[in-house]
Amino acid sequence: MCRLPVRRNAFRAALLFAAAALSAATLRAQAASPSETIEIDANAASHPFPHFWEKMFGSGRAILSLRDSYRHDLRETKRITGFEYVRFHAIFHDEAGFYDEDKDGHAIYNYSYVDQIYDGLLENHVRPFIELSFMPKKLTSDPNALHAFWYKQNVAPPKDWGKWEQLIENFTRHLVERYGLDEVAQWYFEVWNEPNIDFWVGDPKEATYYELYDRAARAVKRVSPRLRVGGPATAQAAWVDRFLAHCKEKNVPVDFASTHVYGNDRAEDVFGTHESIPRTRMVCRAVKKVHDQIAASPYANTPLIWSEFNASYANEPAVEDTAFMGPWLADTIRQCDGLTTMMSYWTFSDVFEEQGVVKTPFYGGFGLLAERSIPKAAFNDFALLHQLGDTRLDVNSDTVLVSRRKDGSLVVAAWNLFLPEEAGSPKTLTLHFKGLGSAHAVRLTIVDKEHGSPLPAWDKMGHPAFPTPAQIEALRRAAALPSPQQQNLKNDSLTLTLQPHALALIEVGK
Repeated sequence: MCRLPVRRNAFRAALLFAAAALSAATLRAQAASPSETIEIDANAASHPFPHFWEKMFGSGRAILSLRDSYRHDLRETKRITGFEYVRFHAIFHDEAGFYDEDKDGHAIYNYSYVDQIYDGLLENHVRPFIELSFMPKKLTSDPNALHAFWYKQNVAPPKDWGKWEQLIENFTRHLVERYGLDEVAQWYFEVWNEPNIDFWVGDPKEATYYELYDRAARAVKRVSPRLRVGGPATAQAAWVDRFLAHCKEKNVPVDFASTHVYGNDRAEDVFGTHESIPRTRMVCRAVKKVHDQIAASPYANTPLIWSEFNASYANEPAVEDTAFMGPWLADTIRQCDGLTTMMSYWTFSDVFEEQGVVKTPFYGGFGLLAERSIPKAAFNDFALLHQLGDTRLDVNSDTVLVSRRKDGSLVVAAWNLFLPEEAGSPKTLTLHFKGLGSAHAVRLTIVDKEHGSPLPAWDKMGHPAFPTPAQIEALRRAAALPSPQQQNLKNDSLTLTLQPHALALIEVGK
């Protein structure tokens, strides 16, 4: 009997010790986590902030746009971003049935699928950014010049340059006759895709591409000078300065310059150096390089359209499928602001077959939506960033974007960015607002590894390669964008802790 109080006292002592240890551990964790106080002035210097990162998206090749799943994902992406253009490869691929020749070698054009493809885009209020590619088998100079992609597009020059030119003119004229010049004048015509690498086997590459471009550009302009044509659509931010010099020398029409880069491209290929450039810096360094080349060219006011970009050109599940994409995208927007007219994220959907038929929902596909229209974290990230205003305010920080909407309310994106291979640590941000006036309500939405991503649910399911309909619905529910948290500023400040790879949107109402 006399031992019971001793046990109670020992238990209480143990609890106190554990509480003290937990408190000390919490303090140590907070001390170890980086923190930052950011001053946000509602009256700071500002500039226009057009949403250049969400005006256009890439997608799987042309024929895939006839699928219901493709069109569903198109509508979903349109809903969250309001995007205006879509770009895809292979409108001239033989699977679209566009080009043939009779026994005497005369061209036969069949617009059945072509019309269905473009009708489908326009019905969903998205315009085509037309990539004029690839070579029809009846027109190619080398039937064996097939690319390694699953759909084996032909990447050789034409056997007859005159027929290539006629093809482009006939194709363009048909579009104008079908949709009207006022409509098609709002589209873009881009000649080919990445001719500096294995998507073009002309020899020499650059000179033969210029002939391909020159003939196509002049054919487009013969239909109407109002139509927009450009290139060189290169990989690795290549050729743009020489391309524009060529257009000037030969008096070839050019309405925009386009090129590509990915976060994991090598400095040797993009800059000709042996630097180690992280994927968090590669894209906008390349954009700045080309922006400056255009400014120094004979066509200094030529719009720069970055017609492909992503954090990786490979299928890296730890990159494209994860919450990493949110802070990576936000920071890319921060760095690239003012340098390009449009950037086309590659791609909006994993209805995509370059490497063959999809074998599992999460394989590092480029899309915002995985197979069976399961939203990835990147889908929700684009939804958050769409809510930024159209005026950007100056701020002394590289982890936030501060914007103002037309109604005067402020919208802030904040993030905690680490490379995918890094574990990272939580980061505490204190946003101190100046110039707001009276107290304001705040709406806070966060996407991170555990919120707005289907991956935790997929992990619990055991990574099914072919999820059942019930599992697909569960994954879609798990991937839903979290509801905003309602908060109030305290002393004009908001403190929040962001987990690694988190993206937060803070709306400060009027």
